[in-house]
Amino acid sequence: MGLCWSNRIKSYTCSNTGLSSKCGSRDWKTSSSSSSKVLIVSVPQTPRSEGEILQSSNLKTFTFSELKTATRNFRPDSVLGEGGFGSVFKGWVDEHSLAATRPGTGIMIAVKRLNQVGFQGHREWLAEINYLGQFQHPNLVKLIGYCLEDDHRLLVYEFMPRGSMENHLFRRGSHIQPLSWKIRMKVALGAARGLAFLHSAEAKVIYRDFKTSNILLDSNYSAKLSDFGLARDGPTGDNSHVSTRVMGTHGYAAPEYLSTGHLTPKSDVYSFGVVLLEMLSGQRAIDKNRPSGQHNLVEWAKPYLTNKRRVFRVLDTRLEGQHVLSQAQNLANLALQCLAGEPKCRPNMDEVVMVLEQLQEQVKEIPKISQKEHNLKVNGGTNGGQIAYPRPSASLLYA
Repeated sequence: MGLCWSNRIKSYTCSNTGLSSKCGSRDWKTSSSSSSKVLIVSVPQTPRSEGEILQSSNLKTFTFSELKTATRNFRPDSVLGEGGFGSVFKGWVDEHSLAATRPGTGIMIAVKRLNQVGFQGHREWLAEINYLGQFQHPNLVKLIGYCLEDDHRLLVYEFMPRGSMENHLFRRGSHIQPLSWKIRMKVALGAARGLAFLHSAEAKVIYRDFKTSNILLDSNYSAKLSDFGLARDGPTGDNSHVSTRVMGTHGYAAPEYLSTGHLTPKSDVYSFGVVLLEMLSGQRAIDKNRPSGQHNLVEWAKPYLTNKRRVFRVLDTRLEGQHVLSQAQNLANLALQCLAGEPKCRPNMDEVVMVLEQLQEQVKEIPKISQKEHNLKVNGGTNGGQIAYPRPSASLLYA
């Protein structure tokens, strides 16, 4: 486990996921769907002023009155969610003119409203316009427009009908259908493609706040990254990192970023590993309600990620009967590489996409099995002379 990704990518990706011996050199652009449309506007190497950002964006400028009408005066029953930035409201606009319409007519939008005026909030509002006003990609949420009027600062996005990955993974209840393995793998791949694009030579952006709540899902469970308020331009020239104040979400930030403030694309890769682990386990990165020693998901789960039988102790019990153990081991291996303590030992996002694409192909071949077959597979059978690992209880995994 002491080797770096660069020293073992060939053996891991080829042997364990069925890739050819030349898979390590495959470029993300060639592996993406040819139908995916990517719009790239060159990013200046020097920071742009607020005026330059607002003037150069290909976004509609809304008046505050228009957005009041679109959201029915920001009615409480129109709230889609709350965040550090402010509240997000559901609204309606005409599909072509983007003029406010009556509820139920035109297209639905999501309107994010800054809840207080301040330098940090304004800076994050401007960062969203700076990045999403320049880039269009199938795995980035589409920013339609913005409002800057007096003290009002709002952002208008496409509506994502299935909400965030966070809600699907962690909500509990008899009426809530858990995400299947197939959908989790689809979301992981889409999110990885979004990050790979941001890290590409054309964009050179470090996302800095990758987490399940920032992965939004459309009606087909296609993943799109949202909330670019903390994003930063990546290092340029001979620089290896960006020095910045440590910001982000507890449980997702890379250890070297926390200790030094040095930010690199590999910081995002670490955060991606945390999210992979959440998808694998169905547990939050940080949860103080779990038993002592299990509050931090990465620290608790890492020792179990090395082989199939131990991975079962981490695997979300709601995935029972889906015949995913072999794939779970491959995903666990990938997560482990992304979570490497040394940044140079982590894969880059192009390599992560490559592995996830191969796992996605394998998902199509997974048959359904009965609960009895599932238990026999996990426990090694009843007469095989192997140690039978008991099924972990719900109290262990979800306490």
